[in-house]
Amino acid sequence: MVPHLTTALTGPLLELETHFLDQATEIERWMRVQWHDHLPPFYASTDLRNSGFKLAPVDLNLFPGGFNNLNDAFLPLCIQAAQAAVERICPDARQMLLIPENHTRNQFYLQNVAKLVSILRLTGLTVRIGSLLPEVTEPTTIELAGGSSLTLEPLRRAGNRLGLADFDPCAVLLNNDLSAGVPTSLEGLDEQWVIPPLHAGWHSRRKSHHAAAYDRVAREFSARIGIDPWRISPAYDTCGGIDFHARAGEQELADKVADMLTSIRAKYREYGVSDEAFVVVKADAGTYGMGVMMVKDAAQVVGLNRKQRNKMSVVKEGLAVHDVIIQEGVHTFETLNGSVAEPVAYMIDHYVVGGFYRVHTQRGRDENLNAPGMHFEPLAFETCCSLPDCDQAPDAPPNRFYAYGVVARLALLAASVEIEEQAPSELAEEAA
Repeated sequence: MVPHLTTALTGPLLELETHFLDQATEIERWMRVQWHDHLPPFYASTDLRNSGFKLAPVDLNLFPGGFNNLNDAFLPLCIQAAQAAVERICPDARQMLLIPENHTRNQFYLQNVAKLVSILRLTGLTVRIGSLLPEVTEPTTIELAGGSSLTLEPLRRAGNRLGLADFDPCAVLLNNDLSAGVPTSLEGLDEQWVIPPLHAGWHSRRKSHHAAAYDRVAREFSARIGIDPWRISPAYDTCGGIDFHARAGEQELADKVADMLTSIRAKYREYGVSDEAFVVVKADAGTYGMGVMMVKDAAQVVGLNRKQRNKMSVVKEGLAVHDVIIQEGVHTFETLNGSVAEPVAYMIDHYVVGGFYRVHTQRGRDENLNAPGMHFEPLAFETCCSLPDCDQAPDAPPNRFYAYGVVARLALLAASVEIEEQAPSELAEEAA
């Protein structure tokens, strides 16, 4: 099952998928070399947009929260990949502490935590959940839909180690993106692995850093297999010193938006694309689809009304937005049951382990689908995203998903590079 692609099957995407199939051996060899040189994140998810003439990642999350949306058929692949991730970091690990987001009523997120715990336990780990919530002072059981449950426990700090009252884990796995900053309980855990590293949290991470790393990865990859990197990479720029409430920085932002729209229109003319160019202005840090604006004309970012300014001024945890990334907008021409859809790929270690389609019945192909009203449809592929079938058409499900997998792994590699480059100096010296 693949969503309907509204562009003609003889169009540029078919040519791109064909090229990926023809170069699959070289692609996999190149990927293998890259993972020898770079440590992959423990896990990640990336949003992809497929416009027919372009297939590109538009966001990457290092603290994915949708494992419950994956097809159950791929649980064995998740377990195998998680086993590889654990072996890479700490082969003799026995106990892992999972720290989730501070949600106690979001059933969808809690089901994600439950699925993640079940995956990790099947790798041979004893997994328990430690909560950062101050009100969790004793083991607290939360009932989930379907009859299952989760038990949150209060964290206990002992010297340079973090655990529970009767639980001293080898590693601490964060499923909390640290938007509100790093709690003191997580600082200085020199005797344990903290995964992902603290500097990967949104308190310090920037989307522009990831975009810069992805741009370099995409250029190197594209040169290796002989494609225009624009086909798989959205252009980007940044603008700092923004104060949406005070309308500070509006003109600089408008000028940069105008420049990018001009550049995109030039590429559209080069490829014979008749669609309307747009850019995405979004907070340079943060997630949950907050602080996002789609722009087709530079005048749209000047003189925002109060509602628009409020929407752009803060993101998760109420953090103020002063720096934005301006990203080339990529249309999604995929539809599922008549509604606009975009694929989201999930990865553990350097493996694509599944994914789903984000579907929104009320949004258009040039709008943000990560918004209230969205729902998810698991990717029902018969083989994992790393197994193309050259005996089938380039747009057949295994090959469409292979194309997704290639681009998703490029985004994952960029995240690995980003984490290495943004590491605090003492960590970077240890890695060297």
